Amino acid sequence: MQNEKVAEELIEKISLLLKNNFFNPSAIEKKDYNFELTVEKNHQKVKVQVYFGKKGIKVILQGNAENELYKEVERIIADEPKFQFTEEKILEPDEYIGSDESGKGDFFGPLVTAAFYVNELSKKELLKLGVRDSKDVSDTQISFIANQIKKRFSDDFEIVIITPLKYNELYKSFKNLNKILNWSHSKAIENLLKRKKCSYIITDKFSNENLQLSFSNEFNNIEFFQFQKAEKYIGVAAASILARNRVNSWFEEQKKNGLELPKGSSESVEKIAKDIVLKYGKDKLSELAKEHFKITSKV
Repeated sequence: MQNEKVAEELIEKISLLLKNNFFNPSAIEKKDYNFELTVEKNHQKVKVQVYFGKKGIKVILQGNAENELYKEVERIIADEPKFQFTEEKILEPDEYIGSDESGKGDFFGPLVTAAFYVNELSKKELLKLGVRDSKDVSDTQISFIANQIKKRFSDDFEIVIITPLKYNELYKSFKNLNKILNWSHSKAIENLLKRKKCSYIITDKFSNENLQLSFSNEFNNIEFFQFQKAEKYIGVAAASILARNRVNSWFEEQKKNGLELPKGSSESVEKIAKDIVLKYGKDKLSELAKEHFKITSKV
């Protein structure tokens, strides 16, 4: 029984390690003598099995050893001496504010930006909750995790919601999406800094320009870091989940009001937009959509 418990903890740590390296492993399955999960990428598949028995714990990879995915998974596991997996493989400050946004690629709906303050204690709690890049989490999981975050860390985050109407006003003023993103990230971070003093900010990189807070003199000692795929940092991942959850809530609210709106900017989105204009008029579309998308001119 002891080996079984150790094996279960080990496969969970392997799963977390794979997620921190931008893989999306399957759910863990328990068999008679082992725990296992599967990793798939580019039509390649590798199964990770952790066996338990009287002779101890054994980790086995099943797949084509010549495939790139097999080698990547093998390297990730081998990099951890004696399988002493850490909860996080990346280095990050002891405390910082992470920020991320959701909704910028959707014709319908708001642009939502969240900022989240983390320290060493909250990082561990967030990992236990399953916090990771929101793109790797289902909407059902997003809702559950976001609600848990709000309950446990009610003072550690700020959310800025730019409704479609407000977004369209800002776009007329800024004439640039990245400037709107800069404004929304700055607003969320500034609001949080009023309660949580720290020296580091980590954001997802949305442009080649550096993020600058509006009241820069007040925050002269703060260091800013912008990274591609910054959701690997737990604070940014928590922010991404809160932001996406709020976007999802907006779509649910519209559904309750009789409007089932799709995400993205596909042809099906264009068709719904045309139907809205025909049924309710252009003003209604302005309340629901980001008008700088090409779809608007087609409607």
